[in-house]
Amino acid sequence: MPTQRPHRRPTQRDIAELAGVSITTVSHVVNGTRAVAPATKEAVLAAIEKTGYTGDVIARSLVTGGSRTIGLAVSLSGSPHVATLVQAIEREAAAAGYTVLLSDTHDDVETQRSVVRALRAHRVEGLLLVSAPGDKEVVDELLAAEVPTVLLDRLTTRSDVDQVGPENIQAMSALTEHVVAQGHRRVGFVSGPEGQVTSDERVLGHRLGLGRAGVPWNAELVAAGDFSREGGAAALAQLLTLAEPPTAVLAADDAMSAGVLLEARRRGLRIGTDLALAGFDDPEWADLVEPPLTTMARPVADIGREAMRLLLRRFADPECDAETVRLSPQLRVRASCGAVSSSPRETALAGNPTK
Repeated sequence: MPTQRPHRRPTQRDIAELAGVSITTVSHVVNGTRAVAPATKEAVLAAIEKTGYTGDVIARSLVTGGSRTIGLAVSLSGSPHVATLVQAIEREAAAAGYTVLLSDTHDDVETQRSVVRALRAHRVEGLLLVSAPGDKEVVDELLAAEVPTVLLDRLTTRSDVDQVGPENIQAMSALTEHVVAQGHRRVGFVSGPEGQVTSDERVLGHRLGLGRAGVPWNAELVAAGDFSREGGAAALAQLLTLAEPPTAVLAADDAMSAGVLLEARRRGLRIGTDLALAGFDDPEWADLVEPPLTTMARPVADIGREAMRLLLRRFADPECDAETVRLSPQLRVRASCGAVSSSPRETALAGNPTK
């Protein structure tokens, strides 16, 4: 009995022979690297469909009219919540029949530009993007190419693109009011970079919370931490040089909270006793440190799910109006700023998600 050869997957050479063209022509059709005569392109596509060639996601998309893939561009070196965000997006995408291609932007606009173009080269049907500072031209390019796009987590002032993120102003106001209610009048604030919407809104929320609590605004009590652990440590060091240093500090994200904790430990300061501390975001370690950290917990998984809803909505109706959704965080009271109990107590902010 003759030996049966194992089934061999078709290659671009097979496509070329069946279509009566060169391998180079097949490559141009598959990758869109050069214009090909309509009749020749049809012959290549027919050969791809006949052979079931699946060696390239772009080839499949040419035949089916869609790659069933979504690009996700986000910095993987930032918040520990990125894993939660990615998981939520992948689950929603899988439920809708899509695969997610993940690329790391390193929170750098030039890297972001490169990974966005690479994702587009894979013919993703839409893109979820966590904005990097200064990425207006990247987003403009996506909109000009009519790529369905949703910005998530970091909100911008744009009104021409779908986006979803946390409500920052009222949330930070509530966190500030909670800290003042523990008896603190000199409250330091570690902010993100000036000019970034998320950072500016949290500074505004802090100022609003002080006003509501009857505490005057003092600009010398604000120090930039640039959304990094090193920046948070440097910001606390700066605040402690004041003639009258703060008795409590708020950090505008979890990385800066960690930096404040490290600098306080280096100086022998006891959190909750020598210095009160509360932070925006709710890292996994918040209830593992001693004392546990009071936080304003950003709804990370909900942001991921809502981003997918907006993208699927855009697929269904490409001409629909752009939508901005803000989801309310939750105040989680622990002992780091003088609360009576160290057990977490959640307080939802009033109101539904805003659009």
